[in-house]
Amino acid sequence: MTPNKRTISIQVVNHTGVLTRVAGLFSRRGFNIDSIAVGRTEDPNISRMTIVVEADQATGEQLSKQLNKLVDTIKVSDVTDDATVARELSMIKVSADSSNRSEILQIVSIFRAKIIDVSERAVIIEVTGDESKVTALIELLRPYGIKELVRTGKVVMVRSGN
Repeated sequence: MTPNKRTISIQVVNHTGVLTRVAGLFSRRGFNIDSIAVGRTEDPNISRMTIVVEADQATGEQLSKQLNKLVDTIKVSDVTDDATVARELSMIKVSADSSNRSEILQIVSIFRAKIIDVSERAVIIEVTGDESKVTALIELLRPYGIKELVRTGKVVMVRSGN
């Protein structure tokens, strides 16, 4: 079986050093984290980590078992095959002047993205959506000259009823 991307959601106690211990577990086992997003939950004492890693299902199960053994872990869920709502956020600084600004604005509009900053030579665009939407916008903007790009990791929630 060829490796694919696994999405693992981890609830942890919100303490200093937890992120380091979780990331270290992946590193020690030779896995590169494709994306990681961490933040407090509705309970300020608990944080949720969403980690995307290249691994097959069996390896994903082993990673989940190892993550469950960490002291500050509350719950580990491999949500790869679950019905989820997933989003990413990206900010893209694109070269823009009077000659191409209207074309860029049209592209931004089609993707329901937002212009969040404008200068004489560039615009900064904010886009949220699933990974494919964010990637598609980036690729359409690339010919205009991407000056800077920042992209969050994926965040997910299991759909209601699950």
